[in-house]
Amino acid sequence: MNFKAIIIRLYFMLIYSDGKVNQGEISLGKKMIETEGISEAEFNAQIESLKKKDSSVVYKECVADLKHLKPELQIRCIAWMCVLANSDGFMDKAEWQFIYKIYHKELHLPLDNIMEVQKELSKLTRDNSAFLTSTLPVNRAS
Repeated sequence: MNFKAIIIRLYFMLIYSDGKVNQGEISLGKKMIETEGISEAEFNAQIESLKKKDSSVVYKECVADLKHLKPELQIRCIAWMCVLANSDGFMDKAEWQFIYKIYHKELHLPLDNIMEVQKELSKLTRDNSAFLTSTLPVNRAS
């Protein structure tokens, strides 16, 4: 499956998971697509297309596609979601539940590896965001 399409879908689902889209998420989304070599036109077209789909269908398709990626790309996707969720200074409960459900329940990924990649991505984006200090919470009931 196409890593770029998956990461755009994850971004879309994450920024709308708490019902509030903030400027930090938008700014970091731009940094994410730049870092991952995604064209702004491709990104915007896919976001507009996703707005027309049922969110439960988008989620199911995205998880199914994630399961076909190599583990290192799965980890990179989740790490990006953590960085994005922390863009406003903290990870909202709905954002945390969304990320936890995917990384722990669906993909069974090791948290240490996610946090390591999250730190690397945070360093890449630090110049454009002042709020990347929190990390992914562990083992809370969703």
